[in-house]
Amino acid sequence: MVAAVRVHKTGGPEVLTYEDVTIPAPGQGQIKIKQHACGINFIDCYFRNGSYPAPLPFIAGNESAGEVIAVGPGVTDLKVGDRVAYVGPHGGYAAERVFNADRAVKLPDNISYEQAAGMMLKGMTVQYLLNRTFKVGKGTICLIHAAAGGVGLIACQWANYLGATVIGTVGSQEKAELAKQSGCHHTILYRQEDFVARVKEITSGKLCDVVYDGIGKDTFPASLDCLRPLGYFVSFGSASGQIEAFNINLLQTKGSLFATRPTLNHYAAKRNDLVGMANDLFKVVSSGAVKIPVNQKYPLKEAAKSHIDLETRHTTGSSILIP
Repeated sequence: MVAAVRVHKTGGPEVLTYEDVTIPAPGQGQIKIKQHACGINFIDCYFRNGSYPAPLPFIAGNESAGEVIAVGPGVTDLKVGDRVAYVGPHGGYAAERVFNADRAVKLPDNISYEQAAGMMLKGMTVQYLLNRTFKVGKGTICLIHAAAGGVGLIACQWANYLGATVIGTVGSQEKAELAKQSGCHHTILYRQEDFVARVKEITSGKLCDVVYDGIGKDTFPASLDCLRPLGYFVSFGSASGQIEAFNINLLQTKGSLFATRPTLNHYAAKRNDLVGMANDLFKVVSSGAVKIPVNQKYPLKEAAKSHIDLETRHTTGSSILIP
């Protein structure tokens, strides 16, 4: 029996139940991982509260890092003792778990378990957002909502590294300073300022090439007004609620805009893409160009508190659980 956090019914953070569970031996193509750190993400809240349906009960969490302690039949690329990390199905908030070997990646020696747990989902999300969904480069003007959040701090650093002019929205002066330290050139206090007006002012009316929006309901459709004609609206999260259905002609009237709702699952569906994305992330972190700020650490049994802090905007950077 090992400690885990399970959801037996959907609801608020209080439904996260700390209990002992039995973890089976790894089957065909699987490994068993002793987990050293478990990532916490907004998507965990969506599954917990029922916004994203999942069969009950389930162990929450989908991102962790740890050591391989058993290998099932047919596994050739990994062995006992290997350091690995992953993003995948539920089961992350646990001291141990069984996982498909072809969805785990080996960790370089210079990437810690805590770094990995704080960056696999968020970092690989930033990797595809900036390199594939919209190719950010020298001269790109981008707006990143929630610039001091887990994805935001990584995205600001990486976009800056790629040569972009980075504009970020934040909820407080403290978060503005964090974003600036992470390469954000201009910060907008969205609670006090009209972010559309500020974007127009900052860009001298040129507007942005791309908006990265993990907020959702509260920032739509105003995000569209921050885009130049033929600009890209990239919606990758819904921290304030889902964007409601809208008339697609809105994109035409705002400047023949592009709008997309990508997910990591599709971009990393193929093993080669998964490994390539992870290696790109490891490379940029190892170089020092992107640092992974793990600013909140909680014991596994305090998973409910971690969700409260996340949902009430009391966190910055990445948060992890320690089994």
